[in-house]
Amino acid sequence: MWDRDMEGKEQPAGGPHFVGKKDELIEAKRSFRTLEGRDVLVIYHQGVFYAMDSYCYHAGGSLENGDIEELNGKLCIICPKHKYKISLANGECIYKATDPRQTPPVPRWYSKGVKQRVHSVTETNGDVYVTLSGDTGWFESDYYQGEKGKVERARAEEAEQEKS
Repeated sequence: MWDRDMEGKEQPAGGPHFVGKKDELIEAKRSFRTLEGRDVLVIYHQGVFYAMDSYCYHAGGSLENGDIEELNGKLCIICPKHKYKISLANGECIYKATDPRQTPPVPRWYSKGVKQRVHSVTETNGDVYVTLSGDTGWFESDYYQGEKGKVERARAEEAEQEKS
């Protein structure tokens, strides 16, 4: 849902991109935006704004309705599709497992590394802006972005339905 003040305004390439009024984004809690062809989820949780790629790096599932929980001291969004846990702060994926070499095996948290591209959020005079990540490295969530990403998300969804 776009704020009516945003209609017709040209957004600068590279950002920062105006994504809405602070109060409206707080009320919405989650807001989907497309910035420079990239689908971004803006999240407001416990007094802080976060922004990350809108589709889970694993299979392109929408993160918009994912639960947010504190896991191992990190606020994480949990992908509703396959329950992958992604840190809001830095896009790191974490999981809980046991080391079978330990006796008795004790579950603990492990990291798969940073998989989800996150973007910076700033607020000025009640206006909220997102600056897209300038990191030139590859993040697995990049795979599900843009026109090619739309095709891959549809393909992943079709494969998921065939399993059911």
